[in-house]
Amino acid sequence: MSHHTPLDLQNVVKQTSDTPHHARDLPAGGEGAPYKLVRLANGAYSVHSSAERETFHPVIGPAAEAEALYIGQTGIRERLGGLQSGEEFVVWDVGLGAAANVLSLLRATAQTRSKLRVLSFDKTTEPAWFALRHHEELGYLGGYTDFLERVLKTEKEPEGDAWEGLHFVNGEQRLRWSLRVADFPALLRLKPKMEPPHLILFDAFSPARNPDMWTLGLFQNLRGFLADSRPCLMPTYSRSTMFRVTLLLAGFFVGKGRATGEKEETTIASNCREQIAFPLDHAWLERAARSTSAEPLREPIYRQQRLAPETWEQLKAHPQFA
Repeated sequence: MSHHTPLDLQNVVKQTSDTPHHARDLPAGGEGAPYKLVRLANGAYSVHSSAERETFHPVIGPAAEAEALYIGQTGIRERLGGLQSGEEFVVWDVGLGAAANVLSLLRATAQTRSKLRVLSFDKTTEPAWFALRHHEELGYLGGYTDFLERVLKTEKEPEGDAWEGLHFVNGEQRLRWSLRVADFPALLRLKPKMEPPHLILFDAFSPARNPDMWTLGLFQNLRGFLADSRPCLMPTYSRSTMFRVTLLLAGFFVGKGRATGEKEETTIASNCREQIAFPLDHAWLERAARSTSAEPLREPIYRQQRLAPETWEQLKAHPQFA
């Protein structure tokens, strides 16, 4: 499924912290603005979406949450170091948002001699452009504003050229980064040819605000893109019983993820049982049976329900609980 392209030296850029030209023209964000800069309790800045009425990384801030969820517990540096010569490590960045997750990942792995392939997905690039406008306050964009601006501009390019990706030199790393601006659930239903990931950064708005990104059908489709020969990890911030049941029914192995902010645990999933350090056990299964909010969303409408009898039977039969 790989569409590998030789390194085009005219299309390679190195790190720069110059203020993006496009971002200089963006409004700062005030009353009624679609995105606003907000200062968190710990002093870090983040981005607030007025339409969704949610703040990105609301407790500990963008960089700290990215480190806890997507870097520290995934062993990304070690996994990159273990690649065969010439092999690309593929990351799906599901929910580019204000780009904190992917840029934190690039910074954390820059000194690893490796080839990294990033596929970013979102339905809008507005929060990323807003982050560029406020890169000094947000901090995590330092050294990567030019990378991000160039990738965002591919939204306007022909799909074939844009999806092939831009090439960058990221320290010791060779990076190929693509952006697809689309409705992600609809995109998966079309089953486009995409490289199966080694790592998924899943960071959608909450089910209450964005239920179409948390349905059983979406995760079943997502699981279908994974290659059995390529272990893949998918951490995310949610720890809800409903979400974990959804992942299990979609065919993932599911475990407890690292604490972040006010949450003593998050969730991590994989197509490979051995990748899960702290798998959900029978005690969790019993709690799920008693939960009033455990039945997966089968339609993109948020609601809370107990497990249906057939769902309970499917859960009990999952190989994780054998």
